[in-house]
Amino acid sequence: MPEGPSIVILREEVAEFEGKTIDRAEGSAKLDKARLVGQTVRSFRSWGKHFLIELDEVSLRIHLLLFGSYRINERKDSTPRLSLGFADGELNFYGCSVQPIEGSLDEAYDWSADVMSDAWDGRATLKKLRARPRLLACDALLDQTLFSGSGNIIKNEVLFRTRIHPLSLIGDLPATKLRELAREVRTYSFEFLQWKREGTLKAHWLAHTKSICPRCKVPFVKAKSLGRSKRRSFYCEGCQKRYGDSDRAVVEAPIVEE
Repeated sequence: MPEGPSIVILREEVAEFEGKTIDRAEGSAKLDKARLVGQTVRSFRSWGKHFLIELDEVSLRIHLLLFGSYRINERKDSTPRLSLGFADGELNFYGCSVQPIEGSLDEAYDWSADVMSDAWDGRATLKKLRARPRLLACDALLDQTLFSGSGNIIKNEVLFRTRIHPLSLIGDLPATKLRELAREVRTYSFEFLQWKREGTLKAHWLAHTKSICPRCKVPFVKAKSLGRSKRRSFYCEGCQKRYGDSDRAVVEAPIVEE
């Protein structure tokens, strides 16, 4: 599933179509595509893992899910979920969710939760975290209401950097460690963006998909479905401290990474 930095790159790659008029709208997505024809692209925006196309009368939310993809001025053999044609090019999205959003995007989204946004509010995030003391650290970093744009790569790398065990309870983290955690999610997200642009992201991974801890030189624990989020985790029992008793973790519905 593409994480926030990858959606920022998508936003940058399609910037040439901003201000252009849609001449054609096709695809298998269940929405009124005829309504899109003739509308102008006012802006491309992103909120976490959501790619947003703001038009004159409506906006479109595209979520690439686990295996979605896109093509700019070219097509795949399969039918796109949404294909937008312009006078001088086209955008094609595959294997994704496409939903219309009526009204203002600024009313639909909490931009202060987006780790890539200029409106990111670290203090507000800390307040939200403190209100959920029985949340596991591994789940907190995948909760889009807390860290919009953070995904499994960011989760594993940030927990390793901050030496926090994924089964730590948020409420048992020392205040300094909690602030470090929140700060590092944003810091790492922008480093992720830089490395992704350079094509060197995987070369910088310290924990995600790795076998040996680079600090302790011992095997990482590889958990296939840790926490309520049920995502893969890679962590070191030696240098990542476990804060609190995970048996007291909050019991809620499984996290859906949106």
